[in-house]
Amino acid sequence: MEFIHFLLDFLKDPLSTLQGFLETYDTLTYAILFLVIFVETGLIVMPLLPGDSLLFAVGLLAASTGKLEISFIIPLLIFAALLGDNVNYLVGRRFSAFIKSKEKILFLKREYITQTEEFYAKHGGKAVILARFMPIIRTIAPFVAGAGSMKYPKYILYCFLGAALWVTSISLLGFFLGNNEFVKANFEKVVLSIVFISIAPMLWGLVKMKFLNKSKA
Repeated sequence: MEFIHFLLDFLKDPLSTLQGFLETYDTLTYAILFLVIFVETGLIVMPLLPGDSLLFAVGLLAASTGKLEISFIIPLLIFAALLGDNVNYLVGRRFSAFIKSKEKILFLKREYITQTEEFYAKHGGKAVILARFMPIIRTIAPFVAGAGSMKYPKYILYCFLGAALWVTSISLLGFFLGNNEFVKANFEKVVLSIVFISIAPMLWGLVKMKFLNKSKA
């Protein structure tokens, strides 16, 4: 229940929520952060969790408060992302037909799976890395890889590279901007900018597809 409350509060006020949780629970915060990243990447029915904003906030607080150790949190969350991805991949291998037969399961819509499959068809193996920086798609990408024809040795290589790049880059971005007063005062706007940059390629692809379909009509 504490985990659910944390997520709901985090969505309302990310930085203050994480800071308050850190002050109250101290090192238990590491376990909660691990769980959030694992659930976002490991449970296909939970594609709307705040991965990017969480990583940025973690880096920012590590720099500004010193209560989070950045050299520990980065490998911890890379491991959480890898563990989640592998669970999701195995779920795709085992239950793809059942999940695809449903129009919606919790926060998962079938159209999310369709969009991710199209993304894979276009980018191939490197889609595992690219998808890591795209909300929703990063949750569904391991499932699609497992449900498709991607062999595990190839998948795990791209999976590791994607997890390492995603966690390290966004956490360090927050860390190096952690003592910037403008960033702290405009945290939500900065995070929204990061999310927008992350989903911009997907939005551009959807726009191009829409115009392409119109031209064929």
